[in-house]
Order: sequence, then structure tokens, then C-alpha cells
Amino acid sequence: MNVATPGKGWIVSPRPRPDARLRLLCFAYAGGGSAVFTDWAAKLPEDIEVNAVRLPGRESRILQRPYDDLRELIPDLAEAIGDRYDSGPFVLFGHSMGALIAFAYARLLRDTGRRGPEHLLVSGRRAPQLSHNRPVIHDLPDDAFVERLRALGGTPEDLLNNPRVMRLIMPGLRSDFRLNDAYAYEPAPALDCPVTAFGGREDRHVDEAGLAAWAEQTTGPFALRMLPGGHFFLHSAQERLLRELAGILA
Repeated sequence: MNVATPGKGWIVSPRPRPDARLRLLCFAYAGGGSAVFTDWAAKLPEDIEVNAVRLPGRESRILQRPYDDLRELIPDLAEAIGDRYDSGPFVLFGHSMGALIAFAYARLLRDTGRRGPEHLLVSGRRAPQLSHNRPVIHDLPDDAFVERLRALGGTPEDLLNNPRVMRLIMPGLRSDFRLNDAYAYEPAPALDCPVTAFGGREDRHVDEAGLAAWAEQTTGPFALRMLPGGHFFLHSAQERLLRELAGILA
């Protein structure tokens, strides 16, 4: 089990804004890191501070053992974050695997009596109570695993074609997909914060109905917003997504 060091290395702030009105805490997709959200800090309104979670096994933490079980990750994540967000409003955003982590973290905050998010923004993932509708890939042989990553489209081609780099990042990628694939939903009371779900209209595995089912996870307002693009629309339709987020965060 990983040992969390409170705050150290877990949260990255591309543009620290101590006087920010609101903080946006972001969780990346499987294989992604905090760098996914670096550009967001410059493109969202200046009264919002963008924070991104950097999990073990990637970027500056590449040599640390990655998590492959959400039940281990969430308590350690909460310990590492500590009371960082207790003193002011914050919003959670997660894409794909990150949506699952953001949801589980919001649940833990609620269950432990801590301040919860003003809004939960989930992206590119079916509601957690629904079963997977994509192939399980974490235990595939290396060559087949790489080809499946290529088909999913989220890993740059220059990395997929570099055996040395792939050997370095493969454990983290497999762990991420194992965390996603092995997740078992546990029924619990719905959250009371608003939830907005985002999806790509051309995403082959995350359909509109699967996104709409997130409505069951809140007693508050729910909205569904479909954007152009496939599973990684947060890159291909970034400007549109950020406009949507700016409107919500306002």
C-alpha cells in the first residue's frame, strides 16, 4: 500500500492564485497526468485556480508504485489533500477514469463530514452504477495492449512506437486500466451537489444514455452536455469544453 505524504507531489497548480474565488480540482484519464490540464489555467477566468492531481506512477512520480485499486487510492488521496479545500469553495472535474476518482472522492468527503464540492463535473465515463461496455484490456499481452491503446486514441503515437518509453510507462497504464476494470459499484445515498456530465458525440463506448444515468447520483440539479468528438473530446474540443466550464463555474 502506498503511503501518502500530506500534500507533497499530489496536487499541481500551473498558475497559483491564492485569492481565487473558486478552485477546480481535476483528475485525468487512465495514463494521463496533471499536464493534461496545464493549458486550462491560462484559458479559464482569472478568479479560478486550476489544480490537478498527479497520481503515483506518472510524470515526476513515475518511479512510485501506481494504484490499481480505487479502495486503496481514495483514502490515501484524501489524506494527501488534507484540509486544502476546507476553507473555500471548490469543484471537481474528472475525465474517464478521473470521473470515477472524482466521484469516489466526493463520496468520501460526504461520508466523513468534510466540506464537499460545489459541483461535480464528470466527463467521458458512464455512470458508476452501470457495467462496462468496453473490452477489458489491462491483462492483455504487451503487443495487444499497445494496439488497444492505439485504437482508443489517447496515447501519442510517438510514445506507442517507442519500446523504451513504453516499458517505463506500461506498469502505470496497466494499473490505471485495472483500477477502472475492477471497480465494483457500492450503492450509497446520492450526493447533494449538482452534477454535470460531458460526453463526446462520437465516443463509441460512452453513450448518451450511460452519461444521463449520472442523474441518479445526485439529489441536486443534473445536466448533460454532448460535445463534438470521440472519447478524448477534452483535447479535440477543448475550447468548447472550457467555454462550457467557464459558464458553469461562473
